[in-house]
Amino acid sequence: MKELKNIQLINPVTLSLLLLLVMFGTECGSKVNTQNAVTNAEELKLKLSLAAPGDTILLANGEWKDAELVIKAIGTEEAPIVVMAETLGGVQLTGASNLKLAGEYVVVSGLHFTNGFTPTAEVISFKIKKDQLANNCRITQTLVENYSNPERHESDYWVGMYGKNNRFDHNALVGKGNKGVTMAVRLNSQESLENNHLIDHNYFGPRENLGANGGETLRIGTSHYSLSFSNTQVINNYFDRCDGEHEIISNKSCGNLFKGNVFDECVGTLTFRHGNENTAESNAFFGNGKPHTGGIRVINEKQKVLNNYGYGLTGHRFRGAMVVMNGVPNSPINRYNQVIDSEINNNTFINCDYVQLCAGSDEERSAIPQSTSISNNIFWNEAKDDVFTAYDDISGISFNDNIISPNIKPIASGFKGVDAELTKNQNGIYSLNDESITAGITADFSVVSKEATGPSWYTKPKNSKTFGYGRNIAVEGGANLFDVMKDARAGDVYTLARGEYLLEKKVPVSVPITVQSTEGAVLKFEKSNLFVIENGGALQMEGLVIDGAECPDYAGNAVVSTSRYSMNKNYKLFINNCEFRDLDVNHSFNILRVYKNTFADSILIENSKFSDVSGTILELNQESDDIGIYNAEFVILNNNSFKNIGKEIVNLHRGGSDESTFGPLLFIDHCSFEKVGYGPKNKGGKSFTLHGVQKTMISNSVFDDIKTFDIFHTVGEPITKISDCNIDQSKLAISDKTATLSNLKLAKNAKGSDGEKLGSAL
Repeated sequence: MKELKNIQLINPVTLSLLLLLVMFGTECGSKVNTQNAVTNAEELKLKLSLAAPGDTILLANGEWKDAELVIKAIGTEEAPIVVMAETLGGVQLTGASNLKLAGEYVVVSGLHFTNGFTPTAEVISFKIKKDQLANNCRITQTLVENYSNPERHESDYWVGMYGKNNRFDHNALVGKGNKGVTMAVRLNSQESLENNHLIDHNYFGPRENLGANGGETLRIGTSHYSLSFSNTQVINNYFDRCDGEHEIISNKSCGNLFKGNVFDECVGTLTFRHGNENTAESNAFFGNGKPHTGGIRVINEKQKVLNNYGYGLTGHRFRGAMVVMNGVPNSPINRYNQVIDSEINNNTFINCDYVQLCAGSDEERSAIPQSTSISNNIFWNEAKDDVFTAYDDISGISFNDNIISPNIKPIASGFKGVDAELTKNQNGIYSLNDESITAGITADFSVVSKEATGPSWYTKPKNSKTFGYGRNIAVEGGANLFDVMKDARAGDVYTLARGEYLLEKKVPVSVPITVQSTEGAVLKFEKSNLFVIENGGALQMEGLVIDGAECPDYAGNAVVSTSRYSMNKNYKLFINNCEFRDLDVNHSFNILRVYKNTFADSILIENSKFSDVSGTILELNQESDDIGIYNAEFVILNNNSFKNIGKEIVNLHRGGSDESTFGPLLFIDHCSFEKVGYGPKNKGGKSFTLHGVQKTMISNSVFDDIKTFDIFHTVGEPITKISDCNIDQSKLAISDKTATLSNLKLAKNAKGSDGEKLGSAL
């Protein structure tokens, strides 16, 4: 397999024929025939039936729609059979397309899956049937991009690896939006155990928060086979903003190596979830202060965490920079095995907020780590002194020769605070400037570049703004907004002149747009919704007045609604300096109504006024199956006033016992609430309903004449903090005693003036 693994592909866009000869003619002995490129799956099948070791089969450039490619062939180590695009990236597989590969010594190269989704369980599979697997095969220079099932919670994989000695390299997997692991190594047969697969130099592109379990980027094994050896090597890959869930990589087997990988602003951790004798070595985790970014989580026996680097990681609990879990005594195979005989040595963590020891400790997870060493590491954070948290007895962990910044409180002996300064090298890696301190602690450290990963022909996505980067379109007073915005492009900004705008039709929002006014434009509408956020859409509203005077007299109106259908792309809703008034023509008029299988990355409402709204401001409770799915991640209310609201301000629901997600998270600051929850259809009698919210932070706010504020804690370690507020504490119904309440006063009918910063009212 040595020769096959050492094939290196360079940029072929304009010189594909020459590179065919260079890449495969010398190393693989290929016989290239440029005159007979196949154009469909049937022609490919015929060519394969006649192929001999060393042959190359070209796939004609162009769109291959609904093409289910089945590649089965027998090559040799010296002369593999090659199936490749005429020009790398020139074959676009669209619609209901997929690829199944089986046989020996076959190379597939240069495909592009786009504009569709797989009709089967996998886009790319290293098997045809359970008894027809790929061995010693390779897929390279291939892209799967936004190839997601439109049903958000319909599960599939993008890549499934089976068999033995296969290589997946220089590929890109970008933008998976539906449930299911992006790439999975399967151990579900004897023929796929101890597989020795190599996964290297791939670009794992952005994956949005799924808001549920099942959003891993890479998984090796499953709990059922977790005590079997996979021996898979994951080397020099680039994980870019992989935010699907808190396990970026879920290791569920034994004997795997993760080395030289970069995790760039990824929400979650490399998790040794199951299996023993795995190694994480010389990986780099760049959080850069992004919320929930994490490092490595250790569970099970004989794990090694060596010479890794973390910077600016903010995640806590299971998502810390370094997490050592408690286990379950005599654990069943699908729970948490005790950490035993593991090594966490020679790692460097710079400006990382949390190192969590005995994490998850509870009545079930009571088995503390044993015979485990944490030695010769650097923990440096001059802005935070409580980096370490121990949730249980840490006597089974030995600490030796660890370096900390002088301000950090050591958690045990074996830590030394030193005076030093940080220096940054050309690769963006920080280290201490005094080599006499760090000698013997850290080895030379270099990371793979983003440019060295993925297909050579593919341009990787950059960070981009959601709003405000498109056209600036001035709209005359009274114009028909439906007609004006029907051809909206991503990032467009519509600036409305003074006047009244009456909408006879719902305005669909299928791309990110901004609708704003500096002159207080008034929007009225005759349908049940003003705006409907469709898949791919996002909405920013600024300086608008929303008036309900012309709305239909039907229950179920909402100013903004999501699509009624499943959305596999997350959306944002930002509202700033807007007024919502007289939305009470019927008993259940909401500001936002959402539907199942939709997910808001963030909802931000600030500097706005709401009065006489008969329904709920934010109704985010449609995922009621209690399986860990929810409707919004960040919900932020800042400097708003709410008066005479019939139902809840926020109804936010996350049920079930799954611990694979981060949210929801609710932040309220400098808001006033007066007469909330008294609508005739508010049967529950609630002003807020927060069920399973993982973090609730409420501060500097006034609650005057409200119905019950209900907070129900469920899974994990939810955090609720209410501080510096005027509120009748008898209205707070909190399910346990974990909430932190500080400096709360009884409301004194404080109303404040419209638009006033409410800090002065406290």
